[in-house]
Amino acid sequence: MTRTMRAVVLDRPGGVEHLQVVERPVPEPPLGWVLIKVEAFGLNRSELHTRLGLAEGVTFPRVLGIEAVGTIEADPGGLLPRGTQVATMMGGMGRTFDGGYAEYTVVPASQVILFRSELPWEVIGAVPETLQTAHGSLSVGLDLDPGQSLLIRGGTSALGLTTATLARERGATVLSTTRDPDRVQVLAEHGVHHPLVDDSRIAAQVRELFPRGVDAALELVGTPTLPDTLRATAVHGTVCFTGMLSNQWTVPDFYPIDYLPRGVRLTAYSGEAGDLPADVLQHHLDDIAAGVTTSGPLHVYALDDIRKAHDDLEHGRHVGKLVVRCGSE
Repeated sequence: MTRTMRAVVLDRPGGVEHLQVVERPVPEPPLGWVLIKVEAFGLNRSELHTRLGLAEGVTFPRVLGIEAVGTIEADPGGLLPRGTQVATMMGGMGRTFDGGYAEYTVVPASQVILFRSELPWEVIGAVPETLQTAHGSLSVGLDLDPGQSLLIRGGTSALGLTTATLARERGATVLSTTRDPDRVQVLAEHGVHHPLVDDSRIAAQVRELFPRGVDAALELVGTPTLPDTLRATAVHGTVCFTGMLSNQWTVPDFYPIDYLPRGVRLTAYSGEAGDLPADVLQHHLDDIAAGVTTSGPLHVYALDDIRKAHDDLEHGRHVGKLVVRCGSE
């Protein structure tokens, strides 16, 4: 008898009404792939971009979701026992093949990361893709050193909060922005040294605190704020372009000499499952379990509430990470 599962299918780009929770057969993994019983998955701007029709190379209908956490259900290769805790992300999930918005998902065995944790699944589900991006932005995009100053543009996003945590652990001084004055306290409570209200002229505020500019800056809003972020950065400092909360990705008529302040470096970061070392994931989960660190506020939804979750994501109604819990509580 064919086993079935529930999955969120996007039939075509558009509004949240195009997200349908449907019954589907549980997929069979080919050799080299694994079947994961999904316990939770985080929501990401990438999936919003896909739903809005902004992503390239996507065919429909498609099960969205660039990440998921759960346990191995089947591994034709025989390497991973059933019940092994794993995280998975990227590699075409939710775009070129069906992703994590389902009770089961099939992914290449090469893009699973093993861990052991007794944390609630919804807490674990908030971590993998956000941690991978934060870790990679700091280590690859910015090469941040202890004692340096870091500006995070878009600080109340899940990625902004996690980056602030990792930067503090590296011994950096953290400045972080929010457009909402009511969210300044959230940044302060998260350990940000200098919370700033973003009035589109952050460079002036930054240079009141650091006259020469910050050593490093993480751009999470996108191209509308990038020029101001560059102006907030010191000569020989680095800006890493990682996020697009604004949904604006490109710079029209880019002329580098006019656009880039003299001596300020501009880099970018995007990563895959292989860019998150298993020991980094395990250390972060262990620190959360020990109460040493937090990934920030968490907002949990049921699979049936996926439309509300996406609408909340699109309109920025919450600070922190949005997570869907698939399994039993």
